[in-house]
Amino acid sequence: MAEIKNYTLNFGPQHPAAHGVLRLVLELDGEVIQRSDPHIGLLHRGTEKLAETRTWIQNVPYMDRLDYVSMMANEHAYVMAIEKLLQVDVPVRAQYIRVMFDEITRLLNHLLWIGCHGLDVGAMAVFLYAFREREDLFDMYEAVSGARMHAAYYRPGGVYRDLPEVMPQYLANKIRGEKVVKKLNENRQGSLLDFIEDFTTRFPGYVDEYETLLTDNRIWKQRLVGIGVVTPERALQLGFTGPMLRGSGIEWDLRKKQPYEVYDQLKFDIPVGVNGDSYDRYLVRVEEMRQSNKIIQQCVRWLRANPGPVMSDNHKVTSPKRVDMKSNMEELIHHFKLFTEGIHVPTGEAYAAVEHPKGEFGIYAISDGANKPYRLKIRAPGFVHLSALDEMAKGHMLADAVTIIGTQDIVFGEIDR
Repeated sequence: MAEIKNYTLNFGPQHPAAHGVLRLVLELDGEVIQRSDPHIGLLHRGTEKLAETRTWIQNVPYMDRLDYVSMMANEHAYVMAIEKLLQVDVPVRAQYIRVMFDEITRLLNHLLWIGCHGLDVGAMAVFLYAFREREDLFDMYEAVSGARMHAAYYRPGGVYRDLPEVMPQYLANKIRGEKVVKKLNENRQGSLLDFIEDFTTRFPGYVDEYETLLTDNRIWKQRLVGIGVVTPERALQLGFTGPMLRGSGIEWDLRKKQPYEVYDQLKFDIPVGVNGDSYDRYLVRVEEMRQSNKIIQQCVRWLRANPGPVMSDNHKVTSPKRVDMKSNMEELIHHFKLFTEGIHVPTGEAYAAVEHPKGEFGIYAISDGANKPYRLKIRAPGFVHLSALDEMAKGHMLADAVTIIGTQDIVFGEIDR
C-alpha cells in the first residue's frame, strides 16, 4: 500500500480581523497540524515609512489605523513618545481623560474579541450581545472626537478638547418613532460623563451575560480547555505581553509595573491564568473587562470633581486659544507656525509603551530636530504573538487552528503596519 504523505493546505480567512489578509499554510498529517506557516504582508501600508514624510501631528491619525479596534491606545503610545522628546508636561485632567479612554478602548477591543472568538468556534449569540455594548462605547468616542472609530483625539501635550457638557441625542425619523427615541435618549439627558457613568453601572451585568453564555458552556470548554498551552517560561521567551502572557500565569502589566499617566493613583487588579491555555486567556480577558470598568468609574469621579486645562500651555507645542490668537500677535505667529510647519522636536530618541488591550504597544521615535520623524519603529504585540502560531498549533487538530487564531486576538493592521 502506498504511503500517505503530509499534505499542505491554505487555511482561512477565518477570524473577522484576519479578513483575507492572513495566508496560513498548514502542513497536515490527516487532521493533525504538523506545521503552520503564517504569511503576512497582504495588508502592508508602510505606516512607518509614511510617518517620515508627515509632520509629527499629521501622523496621529495613522496610529488609529494600526490596530483598528484599539484606536486611542495606539495614539497614546505615539503622543507619549513625542512628549518624552519634547519634555512637555501634560495637565492632570488630560491624563485622567486619556486613562479613561484607554480603558474604554480596552472594552471595545475585548468585546470585539469575545464576539469574534465565540463566532469562530460556533457560538453565534455572544457576537450580537458584544456589539450591543460597542455601540454605546462608539457613541463616547463620537462625543469627544466627532468620529466613531478613528478619533485622532490625543495630541502631544494633552487631548484635542475637554469632555462635552451635552450628550448627542437620537432624533425621531421614519424608522424610529417618538416612543422608541424617547427610550433611547433616557441616559443621554446629561453630559458625556453622566452617560459613561450610566454605562459603567450597567456593564457588569452585561459581562455576567457573556459568562452565562460561555464560561460553563461544555461545548465552549471542549473547544478551549487544553488548546494552545504555553508555559510561563516559554511565554517569556517568545516575547508575549498582555493577556497572552498573563494567561500563562505571569503577572506583568505596564499599568502596574511601569505606571504612566495616573495609573499609579487608581485601584485595580491584574488577573492571571493558571494553565496557559485558550480557556485561561478567555477568563483573563473577561476579568480585565471588569477591572477596566472599575478604572473608568474612578476616572469619572475624579473628572467630575476636578475641572481644569486639558492641553499644555506651551504654545510651541499646542495651539493657543482662538480668542488669544485673534487678539495677540505673538499667539497668531505660534498658531501660524504650528499649522504650517508643525512641531519641531529636539534631536534625540525615545521609546514609549502602553499596556495596549493586546499587550505592550511601543513606539520608538528618532528625531533629527526637524518637524517630521527621522525614523519611527512600531512594536506591535500581535506580530510577536502570531510568530508563535506554529508552536501553539503543532499537534492540534485542524479545527483547533481556529481557536488558536481567536485566542491570540490578532488584528492585521498592527501586524502588517
